[in-house]
Amino acid sequence: MIRYIIFDMDGVLVDSERAIRAASVKMFAGRGVDVPQEDFLPFTGMGANRFIGGVAEKYGLPFRPEMKDEAYDIYGEIAGEYVIVYEGIGDLLAKLRERGCQLAVASAADWVKVSINLRCMGLSSADFDAVVTGNDVTKHKPDPEAFLIACGKLGGHPGETLVVEDAVAGCQAAKAAGMSCVGVMSTFDYNTLKNAGADFVVEKTTDMLRGLRRWGLFNR
Repeated sequence: MIRYIIFDMDGVLVDSERAIRAASVKMFAGRGVDVPQEDFLPFTGMGANRFIGGVAEKYGLPFRPEMKDEAYDIYGEIAGEYVIVYEGIGDLLAKLRERGCQLAVASAADWVKVSINLRCMGLSSADFDAVVTGNDVTKHKPDPEAFLIACGKLGGHPGETLVVEDAVAGCQAAKAAGMSCVGVMSTFDYNTLKNAGADFVVEKTTDMLRGLRRWGLFNR
C-alpha cells in the first residue's frame, strides 16, 4: 500500500524548465557564450551544479558557484512570467491528503529555486510534510539520497513510498531507493521513462490518481 508520496518539483508540479534555461542562457551570454537551450536537456534533474556545469564544460568554461548564483538571480526576476503551475495540482494534493497520504517534495534544485516555485504555486514548505532540496544532499540524482532523506523525514518506508518524476535521473534514483515510481511525460517520452525504471507512465501529473487506482497502489 502506498502511504507516502514524494514529488519532484520541476516538470511535475510546475513547468520551470523554460525559465531556468532562459536564465542560464542569459547568464552565459553575459560571459560571451551563446548557448542554445537544448544543450541543457541532458543535465535535467541532476541539480544546478551539473545543469549549469555540464554546459559550461561543453564550452570550455570552468564551473564557478557564482554562475549558479547569477542564474538563480535572473530566475527570480523572470519566474512570475515564465514558470507555469500545472492545472489541477492543488486539487490533486488535497485528494491525496484525503486518502491519508503524507506528501513531500524532493528536488535536485537548490532551496532558492524551490522556494520561488512554491511561491508561484501559492504554497510554502509548510504545505508539505517534508521538503528536500539540492542543498540537503551530497549526491544528486540518479543517486537515491534525496528520496531516502525525504522518506526518512516522513517516517516512511521505501516499500510504501511512491515517487513522481519527469526525468531519467529521477526515475533511476527512485528505483535505486526501492520505491515505486510514476513517470510524467512532461520532459521525456514514454519509452525513455519506462527504460529509466518508471513503473507506470502518465501524460500529466494529475493523471496519476487514476493510475494509482488502476494499479491497486491505494487500498481505498
